[in-house]
Amino acid sequence: MKKTIVRFSFAILALSFVFTACNKAEKKADTVTTSEEIKGEEVAILTDAPNVPPQITRNYATKVIVTLDVIEKVMQISDNTDYTFWTFGGKVPGKFIRVREGDLVDFTLKNMPDSKVSHNIDLHAVNGPGGGAEATNVAPGQSARFQFKAINPGLYVYHCATGPVGMHIANGMYGLIMVEPKNGMTKVDKEYYIMQGDFYTKGKFEAKGLQEFDQDKAISEQPDYVLFNGRVRSSVGANAFPATVGETVRLYAGNGGPNLLSSFHVIGEIFDKVYIEGGDIVNKNVQTTLIPAGGSSIVEMKLQVPGLLNIVDHSIFRAFHKGAIAQIKVTGNEDSTIFHKIK
Repeated sequence: MKKTIVRFSFAILALSFVFTACNKAEKKADTVTTSEEIKGEEVAILTDAPNVPPQITRNYATKVIVTLDVIEKVMQISDNTDYTFWTFGGKVPGKFIRVREGDLVDFTLKNMPDSKVSHNIDLHAVNGPGGGAEATNVAPGQSARFQFKAINPGLYVYHCATGPVGMHIANGMYGLIMVEPKNGMTKVDKEYYIMQGDFYTKGKFEAKGLQEFDQDKAISEQPDYVLFNGRVRSSVGANAFPATVGETVRLYAGNGGPNLLSSFHVIGEIFDKVYIEGGDIVNKNVQTTLIPAGGSSIVEMKLQVPGLLNIVDHSIFRAFHKGAIAQIKVTGNEDSTIFHKIK
């Protein structure tokens, strides 16, 4: 019995050494991540959807200067329907921001003088109070500035967090920030930015004229519109994402919400890789991936045959009755060994 107790005690002691070593290793890794030397500075390249800034090629951390303008403006939500959008940069979704793990981000938010209300920004990539929201409350005509260290690599949503938060998001105040890992992302042939959002209007889907926000519908989670990139048919037909047979396409996909989950799917393709929820766990050979409200995903697919590929929310009535559809137009040579219509 005594021998058993002694052995058990030694086992506990050995485990404690292992846990202590692991904790020390984790703390050391964290120290390395957060204390990387900052070299120089650069102004961030910001892009409107569906465009994405170029991949980062530098192998060091730098100070990245980001300036975003809050613009309230009337734009088309559909061909004959207008809506007063609240935006980061004049478009929905907001500008795509791309930085590197370890970068020091110097962020300025400007609220335009003709805005009607105050705004701020909550970046999910930020470790700090409100994701930056507490530091960026800005009235019309004002600006605010803060800095944060990009510690965690991944694809993150940002949005306005001024009350009522749901209304600000429902009016289009969301976008994506990519924190590339230190070793970078693998190279692909094409990258595109696509973000889903649900909209709530007094009139029904595609009712004519300027439509107002309907808070009762928003609270009941009954949207009139479920859209990719802020507009019905924003990315179809002449605006479809171009690609060529043999290319690998990467989609940086986000869901601003404010309410609905997205069942993200490309009809006629299979995702070769899915970076689950925008993180570093990769799933393969995926048909449909869930993107939560306030979440993201990175999907990659190699294109084998030409044709028009429809991107949809596979909660399918949203696609064909509320606007949640975009397209990839693939050109190139047919391959009858992969796809062939017989009759």
